[in-house]
Amino acid sequence: MGYLDFLMTTATRIEHITQWIRLYATRNNIEHLVVGISGGIDSSVVSTLSAMTGLNTTVVSMPIRQRPELHDLSMRHGEWLTDKFGNVEHRVVDLTPVFDSFEQLFDQEDKLALANSRARLRMTCLYQIAQERKGLVVGTGNKVEDFGVGFYTKYGDGGVDISPIGDCMKTDVWDMGIYLKILDDIVEAAPTDGLWDDGRNDEDQLGMSYPELEEAMRQDLSGERPADAKQMKNLLKYQAIRAKTKHKMEPIPVCMLGDNA
Repeated sequence: MGYLDFLMTTATRIEHITQWIRLYATRNNIEHLVVGISGGIDSSVVSTLSAMTGLNTTVVSMPIRQRPELHDLSMRHGEWLTDKFGNVEHRVVDLTPVFDSFEQLFDQEDKLALANSRARLRMTCLYQIAQERKGLVVGTGNKVEDFGVGFYTKYGDGGVDISPIGDCMKTDVWDMGIYLKILDDIVEAAPTDGLWDDGRNDEDQLGMSYPELEEAMRQDLSGERPADAKQMKNLLKYQAIRAKTKHKMEPIPVCMLGDNA
């Protein structure tokens, strides 16, 4: 589908993604899917779609000094999945002690670096479980985050084997969540990466709502002129965020022998 919007109903999108996951796994002799669940809409939708493939699916809650309300949503979603699907196992791995030990190794506590380290620790946990089960790690990043503003941790939540909703806007993911009857508290919750002790959400970090980000992304890709001053401000903000994070969204630079500079 690529960057340009492709008209699909929510039901068709769900069926397409579910079949895509199943087909990829079958072609690669994979019988197990592993998904980290945070209690957010993205991981809730992806874990549900994974369960719908009929393949053995392990969903993993990985609290690290987690705020109680977020951990509660993760646990409730895990329970919802195991009640609904016989092929789902919900595993809880408390990574707080590991992270506490890791943090003590460093004199200077860079808050952003430590937030990213939380995401990378969770990635390590998912791959440990995936290798034990001879499975693969299913990514939960959406289009505007992964290919618009690069709002993810490199080799953290960006470290995955497949990306089922990487061509879906955040609003598409919300629509799928509603269609799949995912818990209302998850659908209605303010999106957050859950990596900060102060509980800041995505909009706090990005300075824009997801509908605003999506609008700016479309304008940036199409060259469409913003309709008013607010849209222009949002477009410039989007472009500034993208410029800082673009390195995440490009292949790793390789020095080829014989290249000049």
